[in-house]
Amino acid sequence: MPQRSAGLLIYRHTAGVFEFLLVHPGGPFWARKDEGAWSIPKGLIEDGEDELDAAKREAQEELGVGIDGDFQPVGSYKQPGGKIVIAFSVETDVDVNAVKSNVFSMEWPPKSGTMKEFPEVDKAGWFTLPEAGLKILKGQLAILDDFLERRRGAD
Repeated sequence: MPQRSAGLLIYRHTAGVFEFLLVHPGGPFWARKDEGAWSIPKGLIEDGEDELDAAKREAQEELGVGIDGDFQPVGSYKQPGGKIVIAFSVETDVDVNAVKSNVFSMEWPPKSGTMKEFPEVDKAGWFTLPEAGLKILKGQLAILDDFLERRRGAD
């Protein structure tokens, strides 16, 4: 069974334009990557955990703030590596300059025997749809498309 993650597509509507909050992964592998490297805040669903609860927990861990609002399911997306991402949307505003992520440890440099800590998320940003389409991981692009399709249907 493939791994399952849950995440939040956090958005705001400013002057008639949608903006989406995306996070950039921390650590040395992602340090010099930008386009196609950003993600919605997301993470693995623990055994027996509700998908929306997992999405909210992961967002809090990666952003350092609790997210509240009217959560709507967006869809389920198979990533190129096989993982399934379940996405929910929520309209709220987050100060991306105040983001404080949890950390993870890894051996760095490789084979050095030295463990270093890195933030799970090293930055967050608000992006318009065209910008978000360039920044987001290819496997998550459909989340943006499906969100907008659902919004069109609701108007």
